[in-house]
Amino acid sequence: MSTGFIYDTAIIGGGLAGLCLSIQLAKKGYQVILFEKETYPFHKVCGEYISMESWPFLLSLGVPLKEMQLPLINKLLVTAPDGTALEEILPLGGFGISRYTLDGLLKDIALKEKVVVKESCKVKDVEFLNEQFIIHTDIGMFSSLVCCGSYGKKSNLDVKWKRNFTVNTARKLNQFVGIKYHIQTNFAADTIALHNFKNGYCGISKIEGDKYCLCYLTHTSNLKESNQSIEQMEKEILCENPFLKTLFANSKKIFAQPVSISQISFLQKTQVQDHVLLLGDAAGMIAPLCGNGMSMAMHASKIAAIQVHLFLQQKIPRNQMEVGYVKEWKMQFAKRLWFGRSIQYFFGKKWITNLFIRLMKKMPLLTKALIRQTHGKTF
Repeated sequence: MSTGFIYDTAIIGGGLAGLCLSIQLAKKGYQVILFEKETYPFHKVCGEYISMESWPFLLSLGVPLKEMQLPLINKLLVTAPDGTALEEILPLGGFGISRYTLDGLLKDIALKEKVVVKESCKVKDVEFLNEQFIIHTDIGMFSSLVCCGSYGKKSNLDVKWKRNFTVNTARKLNQFVGIKYHIQTNFAADTIALHNFKNGYCGISKIEGDKYCLCYLTHTSNLKESNQSIEQMEKEILCENPFLKTLFANSKKIFAQPVSISQISFLQKTQVQDHVLLLGDAAGMIAPLCGNGMSMAMHASKIAAIQVHLFLQQKIPRNQMEVGYVKEWKMQFAKRLWFGRSIQYFFGKKWITNLFIRLMKKMPLLTKALIRQTHGKTF
């Protein structure tokens, strides 16, 4: 059954992009409903490093970053599978915070701004009829004038829409698995490390409290080679990198079991599907080794909020809202996504990664240029 009420905007998925968008629109006085299939707060696979380009934006939403004593990160350590190490300063830098904490804070702010948050609610289908959206969920139907999708890397809606990356499943950039732990270890609080291994790489950086985020991406072939055992894969493949061998041997895992996600795709995606504006990983996922997906998701929410506001004010028609959003999205992120897909190819086969990092050590100017490509400007 439908409630009969027509919301100004419905948002499918309550990650960073969805929550930030809901808060911005609610602050402008719009009626917003957000659907999240999980219950806050919860853990999700994420590197949990945020570029400083997002700091002012989060403050503007009401996140008390200054009072949280979060670790500030301004150094980068990259290691090759053979143990070759490269260290560099991050010119912009970033900070560490878990998604468990940040998403929970943003959800509380959204509720304070009168966003209707439907937790433990899965969206089954979306219809666009007579200039309105009908959102079918497992708790009923809801109507809205605008619909945005920020549901992450892949969902049942992507399959229903037959989006390109759900069909081209054999491509090299389409068969990855992400694994995350929170750990306690002895590692510099001001450094983010990227440790490479065969067909994958593992990031580690400090988050709030005495915890560190250890998150790695690997091709599914590594799991297959390890009899589908994460523990065996870590021992036999990840720990071939001497830095990772030492890290795993001297760390305490806080999670009983790792958080994982499969079928990760870095293929190009569309930013609008059947009049639904897509944000965050639903619109395009940057390679995690670039370390800036969280900032891109939040920046995309700001771009979408501007266009949705103009449409709801009847200053532009729907097609102009969609075209304007895609144009601005591509202007901000297309180059960075292309760069991420390109550099991803250098981090796979062990000999290529070993050679690439040795070359980077001898060419510091190139290394600095590559780092700049992964970060944007304050928004």
